[in-house]
This record gives sequence, structure tokens and C-alpha cells, in this order.
Amino acid sequence: MDIVWAVLVLGAMGALLGFLLTWASKVFAVKSDPKRDAVRESLPGANCGGCGYPGCDGCADAIAAGKAPVNACPVGGAEVARKIGAIMGVTVGETERRVAHVICQGGTDHCRQLYEHRGIQDCVAAALVGDGNKACQYACLGYGNCERVCPFDAIHIDPALHIAVVNEDKCQSCGKCIAECPKHVLELRVVNQPVDMLCRNPEMGKQITQKCSAGCIGCSRCEKACKFGAITMVNNLPVIDDKKCRHCMMCAEACPTEAMRAEWDKRLRAVIDKSACVGCGACKRNCAFGAIAGELRQPHEVNDACTGCGVCAEKCPKKCITMRVSDRPRDPKAALPVEPPKPKAALTPEQLAKIAAAKAAKASQQ
Repeated sequence: MDIVWAVLVLGAMGALLGFLLTWASKVFAVKSDPKRDAVRESLPGANCGGCGYPGCDGCADAIAAGKAPVNACPVGGAEVARKIGAIMGVTVGETERRVAHVICQGGTDHCRQLYEHRGIQDCVAAALVGDGNKACQYACLGYGNCERVCPFDAIHIDPALHIAVVNEDKCQSCGKCIAECPKHVLELRVVNQPVDMLCRNPEMGKQITQKCSAGCIGCSRCEKACKFGAITMVNNLPVIDDKKCRHCMMCAEACPTEAMRAEWDKRLRAVIDKSACVGCGACKRNCAFGAIAGELRQPHEVNDACTGCGVCAEKCPKKCITMRVSDRPRDPKAALPVEPPKPKAALTPEQLAKIAAAKAAKASQQ
């Protein structure tokens, strides 16, 4: 009989506790946000923190609350941004994929070593000893802090050259390696950028060459070679204005130390459709590199001096010029003399008098 009572008491207690738990769950329930949940399901779940929030849950909360943009997740890229944009009712434009980029060529093949580091194999620890064991204080030390923090196995240290190498296919733009690097030789850049600057040392000339054979010496040849005003020297280093850059790669071609690298296999070349060309000469007049030949009213042709800047294609009134990947290296010796722009004719005294009279009449009316 005692066993029966014990079972009944336990059953009653279980029912009571179940009722209390059900009541508490309804009273203290957190209302679910369907939009937030949909955003969270769209995120990749890497929990890398590259968005600046504590994991994907924090990122979803911020996006749903309007505190973060729909493209806040660097790992998801444009595809995830479009999905989240559809959920949030926001139109997402095309964004260029960015990956971690090493702004240094100071491996053991280029940068002089001051001593052999035998301490802790850590970049921060090495930097505390005389600012590192490489002669250039801006060089990658190559002890793998970036490699150890990368959650995507996208960055490794070259065992022979002791310099970081990024696998662009694996990089998810989370930025952890950038935050970890004590030398600040990593940054996010547009993937497959035609021209890259690979040096951060602001020293000049002999100061650089005594430390690294691949450093920028501040000679300004790249700035002078650019026909479009896209390069300015800031603190003895070239800075490229992406809005003005025509991807002609003349800056990299002029660089004596190869501190500026170009993707030569992606260089373009103008091709003229001779059947459509009327020989107006607009392409020839606008070519700054002497790469177009032809007589007036005769079909023109492009020589091997073409840099692929594309100005001729834009200026052609017949739109008979297309830009294609070049199948051979550029030959600067093929360039023809470039005619300087004709100066504007000086105004005659009569024309100046008319302009002055028109200005005076306009001023009197006001």
C-alpha cells in the first residue's frame, strides 16, 4: 500500500511540475522573429567574427535590427548578401570579392636577415626583439600567426622564403589574419586586381636597396609612366586611384624593382574591325602610346605597343574597336610618334572685345 501512495504522490508532483513548466514557458517565452531566423539560416555558419559581431547569431540579430548592412558577412559574399537582401526587402548591388593580400615580397630571397631567430616561433615575440630579424622593419616575419588564426586554411608560410602566401580560392575575407599581424603586411583587396603595390616601406633609394632588393625605392617612375593621373606619391610610396586607373599596367612596366606587380597574362589589347572602320582617326588621336597606325579615311590598325587602356574603344564613333586579352607581350619599340595636342588658337582683339561687351551686358541686366 505504501508503494501505491508513493507512486501517486510522485505522479501528482510530476503533473504539477509539468504544469508549472508549461505555464513558465508561455509567460517567459521570447517571441521569435521570422525575419531574423531567415537571415540566420542564410548565413554560412562559420562563426569567424569577420563581420565584427559575436558569431553568426550576433550578425543575424544586427542585420534584422537594421544595425548592420545586408552584406555584413564577408564570408558569404555577394550570393549570401542577395539572399539576405531579399529577406530584408533591400536591393543589393554587385560587390567585388575581396581577399587577404600580402603587401610584401621580403622573403629570404629578397630581404636581408639580421640574425637567426631561435626563440618562440611567433611573429609578436620576434617583433619584440629588435623589431624582428629582417632588415626591413615593414617585412613579413613569417612565423605563422596569420596561418594559425585562419579558420579556412587559406594562408600558409612558405617554408623556404619565410613569408605568408594566401590561397585566394580558400580566403573568405574574415579579416582575422589582418588583425593578428603585428607588422600590418596584410589587407583586404579586390581579387585578381590587375596591378598591386607590394611594399610599405617609405624609405628611399639606397636605404631600401641595402635591406630588400624588391622594395619600392620611391623613384616616381610609375607616377611619370601613368598617362591618366591615376598615381600619386604619398610618403614616398605610390597610391593608385582606382577610379582613374585604366589597367594599362605601365606603372608596373616602369618599376625598376618590381615592387609594383601586374597580372601580365590579363593585359588587354585593342582590336579594330577593319570592315567597319571609316578611318576617322579618333582612335589614333586619343592613343597616348602610339599604338594605332593608319591614314585618314583608311582602315586603322593596332600595333604591339598597345597597353590595353581602352581609350580608343571609348572614343571610336563607330564602336568598331573591342578589347581582348593580348596573346603576346607588349613591344614599346613598336610605338609611333605621338602627336602633342594642338594648342588653342589665341583670341583676336575683336573677339576679346565681344566677350567683354557680353559680360558687361549680362552684369547690367542683373
